[in-house]
Amino acid sequence: MDKLFRKDAFNYHALGRPGKIEVIPTKPYSTQRDLSLAYTPGVADPCMAIKDTPEDVYKYTAKGNLVAVISNGTAVLGLGNIGPEAGKPVMEGKGLLFKVFADVDVFDIEVNEKDPDKFIEVVKAIAPTFGGINLEDIKAPECFEIETRLKEELDIPLMHDDQHGTAIISSAGLLNALDLLGKKIEDIKIVVSGAGAAAISCTKLYLALGAKKENVIMCDSHGVIHVDRTDLNDTKKPFVTNRPVHTLKEAIVGADMFLGLSVGGMLTQEMMKTMAPNPIVFALANPVPEISYDEAMSARPDTIMATGRSDYPNQINNVLGFPFIFRGALDVRATKINEEMKLAAAKALAELAKQPVPEEVNLAYGVHNLKFGKEYLIPKPTDPRLIETVAPAVAKAAMETGIAKNPINNWSTYKEALRKRMGLSNPLKRQMKATAKKAPKRIVMSDADHYNILKAAEIVHNEKLAIPILLGNKKRIEEIIKENELELDGVQIIDPKCEAEADRRKQFAEILYKKRQRKGLSFSGANEYMHHKNYFAPMLVETGVADAVLAGMTRSYPSTIRPALEIIGKKPDLNIVSGMHIVNTKEGPLFLSDTTVNQKPTCEELVEITVQTAEAVKRFNIDPVIAMVSYSNFGSVNGDSPNRMRQAVKLLHERYPDLKVDGEMQVNVALNQELMKENFSFSEVLGKKVNTLIFPNLAASNSAYKLLGELTDFEIIGPVLNGMNKPVHVLQMGSSVDEIVNMAMIAVMDAQKS
Repeated sequence: MDKLFRKDAFNYHALGRPGKIEVIPTKPYSTQRDLSLAYTPGVADPCMAIKDTPEDVYKYTAKGNLVAVISNGTAVLGLGNIGPEAGKPVMEGKGLLFKVFADVDVFDIEVNEKDPDKFIEVVKAIAPTFGGINLEDIKAPECFEIETRLKEELDIPLMHDDQHGTAIISSAGLLNALDLLGKKIEDIKIVVSGAGAAAISCTKLYLALGAKKENVIMCDSHGVIHVDRTDLNDTKKPFVTNRPVHTLKEAIVGADMFLGLSVGGMLTQEMMKTMAPNPIVFALANPVPEISYDEAMSARPDTIMATGRSDYPNQINNVLGFPFIFRGALDVRATKINEEMKLAAAKALAELAKQPVPEEVNLAYGVHNLKFGKEYLIPKPTDPRLIETVAPAVAKAAMETGIAKNPINNWSTYKEALRKRMGLSNPLKRQMKATAKKAPKRIVMSDADHYNILKAAEIVHNEKLAIPILLGNKKRIEEIIKENELELDGVQIIDPKCEAEADRRKQFAEILYKKRQRKGLSFSGANEYMHHKNYFAPMLVETGVADAVLAGMTRSYPSTIRPALEIIGKKPDLNIVSGMHIVNTKEGPLFLSDTTVNQKPTCEELVEITVQTAEAVKRFNIDPVIAMVSYSNFGSVNGDSPNRMRQAVKLLHERYPDLKVDGEMQVNVALNQELMKENFSFSEVLGKKVNTLIFPNLAASNSAYKLLGELTDFEIIGPVLNGMNKPVHVLQMGSSVDEIVNMAMIAVMDAQKS
């Protein structure tokens, strides 16, 4: 896995467009007039307006949503002083996190300067560009001076996240640990292992929360920071103790809390056994904690434990803080990030962990009922409520301390704007992954002598999303695996043409012959078919060797679906099958049907397609709200298409009164509630966000999803084949690795319901 992960990490950064971020225009630029407005002469008036009123820079430019992630590369992650160029992937990654978690735009800036004075001058010189500055990966003790002076000399929010991010998140965890134990922060004895930027910042914030300085003992690589030491710099001197202890082993005796921001293995089981009852252990060294979770819990089962790792409970992860702290600070145009804002973020995180957890978070972590307790002290990074909880708390603190230039007047409107900004109604992919992981199924991946199929198989195999069965030329498959160093050890390979499969081919031919002997198929013809993957693959599912089939990578849709229909067939109570595509938008998924099978369905077939699609939508824990679309609105035009859709709606209302469906209507009416309210206030789906579109014919639906795929950045998932007696899904020719992985998860979800 380590080898695979490293290879994928290199490919992730290098393949396609190198790096992880890009700049995207936010205004039209396709005409000469657009370009004239964007540059000369159009920029002149905004420029002069800003000259006269400098605050207008927030009105006419992107400054208000733009953060600089600035580093000199002197303390990069756990890599040390690797320099500005080597640190750039980390800064780009930070920019990506800012964008995906809080919609904050970022320029990453790597400065080739170690001298604090010169570094400060560089940052001050470029500060007018930005609404905020995130200092990153600058070594101690220089980072303290740099941050302090820049905060004094600039009037925009600025934070060194390595210091304060960990402090804020761990403070939230500490508050909740103390709440569980019924202890008061002013009473606990805290031992800190490490005296770098993060350790000192954590300690300062704990003191701001009420911890007593005389109850804190800090250790560096030379032992306890003691009053009798002569080697301490100015940043460590405020934390000296006069207690008669000089080593971590001595200091830890009777301690209520251990905070580790040092190196792996510093805390032993024997040392833990000397701590106070119900100890709190935050071992945050990465990737190896000061003591492992398993060792700690073995030594002291009464421990409340947190680490920096995602594979154990209570991960202290900075992504819980910095995106939302800057979001709140930017939105009120705070002039700084002060202690009150950091404390507000910590308390908001602590309080959020006590609230009922959304089901999508449970699904993402493969649990049934995540709730506040020893193993859930702080929210998970996938919790969609973070932005609407932490950002407003930070913004409020900025307003209350008098540093907000743009105060918020309506908090409910602000929170709704945050939700809309982030598209928080769209947990589809997280849910698909979590559901697949709960009970992986055996998926026949046909055309496995193709790299994309094998790479997708590697992903679903290693992430335990499915149990792939590779179908194709075994020799060629093994060559591709070897050439590309794919990790597919233990994955079954079946070659339908090889001699070893002769008996199974005969068995399958007999089954197919019985199914098709009165439809013109001879036994020799059936036997010949079994040499072909398109027939052999669905037969593996029909006979129970596999749970689902994924095929069609190198063949047309009809030539793939036909054998599946002949072998597996549609469900006994259905007359047709149908195809559905999912358009994964920022506002949530949109389901389109029938996009692949029925050319011109009748009214009765449209009813069946609608019911099949509704059942498929429900598999994603989404309540279907359906519009039957055409080129008319509720009888405004007569014609074959609107008439069929109109009649189908009538039948659906009669037979399925609980189904939220209406039409016929044009697509823009279906997707625009204001338009619907203004013109068709009688609609059955008024006030309900339409998430499913049923089209009158294949030409319209197929064109619609392909147009959206080409002209937008929406992710298109499909085709999902509905109505089959057993799970069969057909890939589009030339599917990408991601598209195949998506369809594998869909196949697993389908098999789980079968």
